[in-house]
Amino acid sequence: MTVVAVIGGSGLAKLANLKITRREFVRTPYGEPSAPIVFGEVGGKEIAFLPRHGPKHTIPPHEVNYRANIWALKEAGIHRVIAIAAVGGVSDKYLEPCTMAVPDQIIDYTYGREHTFFAGQDKQVKHIDFTNPYCDDLRQNLVNAASNASIELLVGGTYGATQGPRFETTAEVRRMEQDGVDIVGMTGMPEAALA
Repeated sequence: MTVVAVIGGSGLAKLANLKITRREFVRTPYGEPSAPIVFGEVGGKEIAFLPRHGPKHTIPPHEVNYRANIWALKEAGIHRVIAIAAVGGVSDKYLEPCTMAVPDQIIDYTYGREHTFFAGQDKQVKHIDFTNPYCDDLRQNLVNAASNASIELLVGGTYGATQGPRFETTAEVRRMEQDGVDIVGMTGMPEAALA
């Protein structure tokens, strides 16, 4: 059973080493996901893959149907998600290109995105604990794998999720730096909260 999915971001519309076994389109009550879920094997492990921006990278960050994507993965039996995102550095410690960052916190600067499964007249009010937005076990597995592969790695820090698709102004970056943001991207929220 597939328990881990990779959500690919900008620059990762497909996994090069994925030996595809099947594709599955999952219908959701929230509309269509960005693409069919691709199942396959990498290094003898079964995984699933979903390109966040669609198979041809045509969906901008503010128009991604995050609810449909996460719902589809859950319906397909996925229990863990590794979300890949292109980011920029805000603090000095995150300025080296080609460095893998594994943040432990997130600040949401987005607006107007559907961010909960608990909405509408016939839904109950639910509050989720988002104190630690990322899975510690999965983060540690990523850190170990990156270390074993000699990948330049920065562990911890805060991801600032912005609306996109435009880049941030100098004043916005300055505000994020004052807020304690280390890296900035456009797709971290509401994806993390929905997952």
